[in-house]
Amino acid sequence: MLDADAIGRALRRIAHEIVERNPELGSVILAGIPSRGVEIALRLAGIIESLRQIQVPTGIIDVSMHRDDVGTRAELPRMQASHLPLPLENKTVIIVDDVFFTGRTARAAMDAISSFGRPARIQLAALIDRGHRELPIRVDYVGKNLPTAPGERVRLRLENVDGEPDAVWLLKEEKA
Repeated sequence: MLDADAIGRALRRIAHEIVERNPELGSVILAGIPSRGVEIALRLAGIIESLRQIQVPTGIIDVSMHRDDVGTRAELPRMQASHLPLPLENKTVIIVDDVFFTGRTARAAMDAISSFGRPARIQLAALIDRGHRELPIRVDYVGKNLPTAPGERVRLRLENVDGEPDAVWLLKEEKA
């Protein structure tokens, strides 16, 4: 669905939109959801710095223990330490994720952020938005809308995370 060049273009478009909608870039924090969201946040920060010569702080927001399905999973999720540039007050925190689906991960990220402080605003950015909301949450910055069927999955690989070239595929799930 997307190759490395298309992913780069999508990230540049997201970065431009962030710059346009946040005139006070000094009060913006990009908080990536592990693992690919963190890499995307770092890439967005680099693009914004090249556009405006301002460093946008990045952080990690782990949602593992804030998910509403944590008690129903067969195994506990892999946790990673959260780290956000503090304080969050008077800041715009942009939660960055790779694929936006039901909205439950974003809700968990908002819960996790609230344990660090109360930002002035929270926005959402995702490389891929595949629809299928279960919660009334909307992505502010989208690289590519990719409507999917219930039996399809989006596979994203980023070279710095997965050791494979940047790419997005749409996969049909095999029926058992």
